[in-house]
Amino acid sequence: MTPSVPPSPDPDESGPAQLWSREAWKRRIALWGGAVAVALAAIVFAKVGDAAYGMFLGITAHSPWWALLLTPLSFAILAWATRGKLAPTRGSGIPQVIASLQVARDDFRAAQLSLWVSLCKMGFTILALFGGASVGREGPTVHVGAGIMHAIGRRLGYSDPYQASRFLLAGGAAGIAAAFNTPLAGVVFAIEELSGAFEQRFSGTLLTAVIVGGVVSMGLLGDYAYFGHIAARIPLGQGWLAILACGVVCGVLGGLFARTVVAAADGRPRWLGRLRGAHPVLFATACGLSLALLGVALGGTVFGTGYEQAHALLLRSDAPGAEFGIAKFLANLVSYVAGIPGGLFSPALAVGAGLGDNLSHLFPGVDPAAVVLLGMCAYLAGVTQAPLTSAVISIELTDNHALMLPILATVLLARACSNLCCPTPIYKALALRLVPRLTPPPSPSTAPPP
Repeated sequence: MTPSVPPSPDPDESGPAQLWSREAWKRRIALWGGAVAVALAAIVFAKVGDAAYGMFLGITAHSPWWALLLTPLSFAILAWATRGKLAPTRGSGIPQVIASLQVARDDFRAAQLSLWVSLCKMGFTILALFGGASVGREGPTVHVGAGIMHAIGRRLGYSDPYQASRFLLAGGAAGIAAAFNTPLAGVVFAIEELSGAFEQRFSGTLLTAVIVGGVVSMGLLGDYAYFGHIAARIPLGQGWLAILACGVVCGVLGGLFARTVVAAADGRPRWLGRLRGAHPVLFATACGLSLALLGVALGGTVFGTGYEQAHALLLRSDAPGAEFGIAKFLANLVSYVAGIPGGLFSPALAVGAGLGDNLSHLFPGVDPAAVVLLGMCAYLAGVTQAPLTSAVISIELTDNHALMLPILATVLLARACSNLCCPTPIYKALALRLVPRLTPPPSPSTAPPP
């Protein structure tokens, strides 16, 4: 994608006079206040989403066969509701933010990031979790965060392409920081994943806004690690063979997942594209039924974000069976191809945990929890092709800094292997498919004759 936002000097970095100017402080307060709003929205989103999935678990605890009704029905409702003007609520939301950073058109940004779209994104993702969909809420939180910041920026008069993009970037990054309670991961995500589409210096004001979002989340929810403290180590010898195995296997599978999702977005294979285009509600219902049957067959482990299963694999207690990694891979693929709202981060971590658990049996001299953690970061890096974000998220989520070098080696290897399967990163590829829709129709004076 060729940048549509022209580079311009950062007004926060242009000299001491600008540093203390009233306009500069107005902009800083707007960004920092917006980050607080994003963090609060992320917390509410997380609590309600967890409650919705808890209701699904409560209903299916009485009888697992309820999933055969709830899951297809929720998929059908979501496919029907996300047509027309609410089509931007589909998927994770990160491609929509990247495309909005790329294309400086008010009509497109309003369509992708309005408060109504953000509110519906939250509601639809919560409904997906109530139906047991194998989706996460981190990508949708990025979308919602960018939407909130977009609205604040426009309300305060920051509507020119450059300033509006600053607000979008800060909102999306604050969203990921608040969703995972990981401020550093939000910063790295903004630099590696979002700002790659928006060529500008990542200023101190934006950096602080992202940190504010994470700190507010930590202040309200506590300074905790998402998966708890995992005190795992990697010894020399077999440990580094485990790095090689996790990087290659999880990287390739992550790349295959990304390639399949991108192909489905392009309507490939053709029969799938025709069915999805002609009967989107029926197609989504079939996807929901497939997920429900898989979930019932495996005791419900593939439903939801996968947090509980990944946590159990890391702690080596009450872990799911050996089939969990591949089954969760299929569950996440079915959920995403259905076109319903929902993100990839949490399910990807769960898939990676399952794959890491499988690989750990090949290395009996290595702490299984360490191999599970390597599998998590490797598969996430394979899906997103964002190795630094994957590494930092994995370290912060488990409060394990001893594995920093093994994790960095694993994600870099996984990214390289994934690139062989899917040359364009999934979020960028999906964002590219949004951009052609922006091409305006030819004017009457230039239109070709009929």
